[in-house]
Amino acid sequence: MVKPKKHLGQHFLKDKNIAHKIVKQLSAKPGYDYLIEIGPGTGVLSEFLLKDPVLPTYLVEIDQESFVYLREHYPDAQNHILLQDVLQWDLQAFLQNKTCGIIGNFPYNISSQIFFKVLEHRQQVLEVVGMLQKEVAERISSPPGNKAYGILSVLLQAFYDISYCFTVEPGVFHPPPKVKSGVIRLSRNDTESLPCNEKLFFRVVKQGFNNRRKTLRNALKPLGIPESIKGHTLFDKRAEQLSVRDFVTLTQMFENPKAA
Repeated sequence: MVKPKKHLGQHFLKDKNIAHKIVKQLSAKPGYDYLIEIGPGTGVLSEFLLKDPVLPTYLVEIDQESFVYLREHYPDAQNHILLQDVLQWDLQAFLQNKTCGIIGNFPYNISSQIFFKVLEHRQQVLEVVGMLQKEVAERISSPPGNKAYGILSVLLQAFYDISYCFTVEPGVFHPPPKVKSGVIRLSRNDTESLPCNEKLFFRVVKQGFNNRRKTLRNALKPLGIPESIKGHTLFDKRAEQLSVRDFVTLTQMFENPKAA
């Protein structure tokens, strides 16, 4: 058996019914080239993914012990089991011009970083099914006007349709985490690019939520709000009240204040 390592945030799923339910959230007819599992651990999800693979499936694992375990238990997939730190992994070089879906029981301590990496490669990552801390799963899938709504909610919802699939209790893991988990599904939407400067859009969103209790007129002061747009009604609101479209409008006003 593989010993769970605290520093890697490992909580191994042991319930195969839950594992099967997670895998079933994937598209029945995926429109991408590869499927990548992040952090397979002891291979509970992998068992279903590799049984009758619809696509070439790769398992990406940072833990040497888990890597050896997976190679022993899935000898036919040895060439598709990669010993990699997913956060340092050059996904673009691996994919070349191909596209992929991602699935996994994401370690709580790096789940947000995984989704920022997904954003970075949003033109190639067309689907994500992930299990993560329930609070983070709810944040990502939350609509505007909700206290859970935050930076990742806006940035991911700009490019993905997101649904909260189901909640998973701590008792189905070894060792049990102290919190519940949530499974979410992201599906790439039709937005190729935003109708604004995307780097500025990211800055506006992050700055707005860094002071989420303040109105945007105060929260966005560090960005230097042009005088001509300070009176716009969007600045009377707080970041959590704005939709993706509202943030795009706000970014456009910063870009071209005379047209606002």
